[in-house]
Amino acid sequence: MASQTPLLDLFVIGGGINGTGIANDAAGRGLRVALCEQRDLASATSSASSKLIHGGLRYLEHREFRLVREALKEREVLLRKAPHIIWPLRFILPHRPHLRPAWMIRTGLFLYDHLGKRDSLPGSRRLSFTGQGPLKPEITQGFEYSDCWVDDARLVVLNALQARQQGAEILVGTRCVAARQVDGIWEIELEEVDSGRRQIRRARALVNAAGPWVEEFIRERTQRRSRYGIRMIQGSHLIVPRIHDDERAYILQNQDGRIVFVLPYQQDFSLIGTTDRRYRGDPAEVAISDEETGYILAVVNEHFRTQLSRDDVVSSYSGVRPLCDDESTDPSAMTRDYTLDLNLQGAPLLSVFGGKITTYRKLAESALAQLAPHLPAMGQTWTAEAPLPGGDIGSQAAFVARLLADYPFLGETRARRFAASYGSLCLEFLHDCQAESDLGEDFGAGLSRREVDYLVEREWARGADDILWRRTKLGLRLSEAERQRLERYLAERLTPGTRLGEAAS
Repeated sequence: MASQTPLLDLFVIGGGINGTGIANDAAGRGLRVALCEQRDLASATSSASSKLIHGGLRYLEHREFRLVREALKEREVLLRKAPHIIWPLRFILPHRPHLRPAWMIRTGLFLYDHLGKRDSLPGSRRLSFTGQGPLKPEITQGFEYSDCWVDDARLVVLNALQARQQGAEILVGTRCVAARQVDGIWEIELEEVDSGRRQIRRARALVNAAGPWVEEFIRERTQRRSRYGIRMIQGSHLIVPRIHDDERAYILQNQDGRIVFVLPYQQDFSLIGTTDRRYRGDPAEVAISDEETGYILAVVNEHFRTQLSRDDVVSSYSGVRPLCDDESTDPSAMTRDYTLDLNLQGAPLLSVFGGKITTYRKLAESALAQLAPHLPAMGQTWTAEAPLPGGDIGSQAAFVARLLADYPFLGETRARRFAASYGSLCLEFLHDCQAESDLGEDFGAGLSRREVDYLVEREWARGADDILWRRTKLGLRLSEAERQRLERYLAERLTPGTRLGEAAS
């Protein structure tokens, strides 16, 4: 069976941002690429972030200047590549003199403004508060600076889409059982999770972008030894009803030196996080603790007039950041930089440790640079200038106006959601719609059968969570009855041929 399988240049393990970013870059360089993900794309760490494209202001305190510089440059690159899912966001940093002196913050913001090229984002400035805003009246001074928002799971899906457009095979719901070397070639044994069907793929090089499972994959699937360990750091977030009307975000300092973001989320909510705590256990089972909930609420209540309790929590999520273990005793001080380990004890195996969503594209370029001597057919870098699928819209505002002109029955709320989730990709399922009825059944909150069918056929969606929490962010809007109806429809619609592996092309 293996000898009849076409030889790939590269096989990628893991459908998070690093895996899809590497697969996309490699496919665009003319390499023959396949990727497998045991669950859904972005189902682990990559959808559990704070949803920011940022340089990492707090990393300056730990002297991670190279990481901050690279991340700041990437803000501008990604803004151009994906204006539909990434947009500028201003941040307010309330000043609390007993935590960090003003001169330290001003110095940090000066570096933040100038370490990386800033083409479109405004610089930082000092603020005075009148006591009439959402913050407590005793907070009278602060600072404001720029970073960006990102729909993290959509960023992963768009990289997978672009990879497939360039010939890559994306196998979702498929796990790697074993990876063996045979005559200098990797033989990768795959299993479809739902059906149990197995197949063999062959590749010249293997990329291990398994995130929290990166070390385990090396040890248990390849029988090689890892040069690096990981330390799993849990980060948790709360979603509460909107606690302020301002479209800006807040970055709050805490007594322990950590920071908490308060971000405007889905018009009616505030997204608050994150935490930093050591995690031991199965990364697939991570969940917010009562201690973390109390910690986040306490930080917010120290700053805002609106006081929150556990009863205000609408939803929460947790993720595990698989950081390269630098033996730091403080989880907040552990490096967020990435480490790439190229193992040449036979066929090339490149493993990815750590990393940030903001620098995924540079990580992919670095990974392919290390593999280039072993893949002579590899072409040149290309991702810096190429828009991601759906990103050819000019601006969100212009595209919303276009949608409302061409499809007035959508209404402004749905047009804005389409522009901010799909960009021009939504035209694929709107192309012949003349009226609301052409969209088919409404599952709730404007989620139509047309949209669901598109997500199943084109974007690898298989279950309600794939659609509601990762691809549309409508999980906060649908009732339990509406969710169950969606689950029944998906069960009726999905056939064994489309439940696993490659979505329709």
